[in-house]
This record gives sequence, structure tokens and C-alpha cells, in this order.
Amino acid sequence: MPKNILDRAHSRALSKQYKVAIAGVAALGTAALAFSAVPSNAETVTTGAPATAAQVAAGTTLKNVKGTVTDQLATQSVKLDAFATQKKAADEAAAKLDAVKQAAAKKAAADAAAKKAAQDRAAKEAASRSTQRVDMQPVAAKTYANNLDGWIRQALDIMQQHNIPGSYSGLHRNIIRESSGNPMAINNWDINAANGIPSKGLLQVIQPTFNSYHVSGTSWNIYDPVANITAAANYAAHRYGSMDNVNSAY
Repeated sequence: MPKNILDRAHSRALSKQYKVAIAGVAALGTAALAFSAVPSNAETVTTGAPATAAQVAAGTTLKNVKGTVTDQLATQSVKLDAFATQKKAADEAAAKLDAVKQAAAKKAAADAAAKKAAQDRAAKEAASRSTQRVDMQPVAAKTYANNLDGWIRQALDIMQQHNIPGSYSGLHRNIIRESSGNPMAINNWDINAANGIPSKGLLQVIQPTFNSYHVSGTSWNIYDPVANITAAANYAAHRYGSMDNVNSAY
């Protein structure tokens, strides 16, 4: 039989079982060193012959090499799994952080848009109020001359507010006949004077009549020109329909 048949058998077994990356090559190198320790003049082992001490040592060495390679591969696998787990966790954390940042950015954009809309609305409302203030020009209080013409015109405006009928000409005609336009005129000789209630003012009104037909918003002084005219006109409206219908003492 040819020599070195054991060496070739072991080589094929090693090539088939331990051809692995860098760790396998290193393990095969270790096995080769173990074989080199066997004497070169070792006799060929024939089929059925008992194993020599060198062969046993070689088998043990191969087992140790196999265990070492397996352990190294297992360690590397554990490390790769741990790295993959860490990477997955880091990726998930980064994704969550991105989601939080995007949500914060969207909220900030929405807040900014809402703030701008509120500012625009406030500016429009302010502009509208400003326009309204410009459109609503203050109306100066109406003034009247302090004479017979002014008293009659002021009395007519008050009468209009209280729906008391009467015209400028009707008031003016009766005032001239009763007092000649003197707001302090007083009648001390007629029946009313004899009864202690003389007629007074522009339209010669007695005090009880003035009190009963006084127009709110005017003075309670019977000699006040506007108060005297409006009270007399109110009395005439109730008794005659209007001061315009009065052409004599009333």
C-alpha cells in the first residue's frame, strides 16, 4: 500500500470540515504544526492496526482545533448579533427623534401661521375701527341765538322730539300778542292775577298750567323762554290741537 495514506485522509477531512474564513485557516495551521511534531520515520498505519501515540495526539489536536474554531465562530456570531441589535435600537431611536423633530417643526409652523393670522386679523380690525372713526365725524352741538328767533327755533326742536305740534309762525304770532317778545312779562291785572296766579313769560302761562304741561329736558323756571314756549305749546296741543289754532287769549 502507498505510504502517507493517513496524511492524505486527514488532509481531506480537514479540508472538508474546517475550511472557514481566517479562523479556519489559523486552526489548520495549528493542526499542521501538530503533525510536524510526529517523527518523519513513523511507520505507515495499516488497516486494523492499533493507533500510535502520535495518531492519538493528532486526533486530540484536531478535536481541540475543531472546538476552538467552533467557539470562535460562536463568539463572532454573538458579537454580530449584539452589534445588529444595537444598530437596530440606534436606528429606531434615530427614527423616533426624527419624528419628534418633524412634529415639533409642524407645530412651530402651525403656531407661526396662527400668530400671523391673528396679527393680520387684529390689523384689519384696527384699520376698520380707524375708518369708522374717520367716517363718524363728531357733530357739533346745535347752538341757538339768545333772542326771540333762537328761543322759538330751540323750542320747535324740543317740540319735535316730544311730538308736540306747532309752527314757527304760530308760536311767533301768539308770543307777540301775549308779551311782545318779553320773556319777563307778567300780567298783574286780569282775573288770574286777582286769584294770585298771574300769567307769566312769553306766552303768558300761569304756574299751575306750566307745572302740568312742563316738557322734560327744559328748565322748571317759568320765565325761561324755551321752557315757557314748550309748556304753552304742549297745553295748546292738548286743548286746541296746536298753538297754530290759537288766535286770542287762551
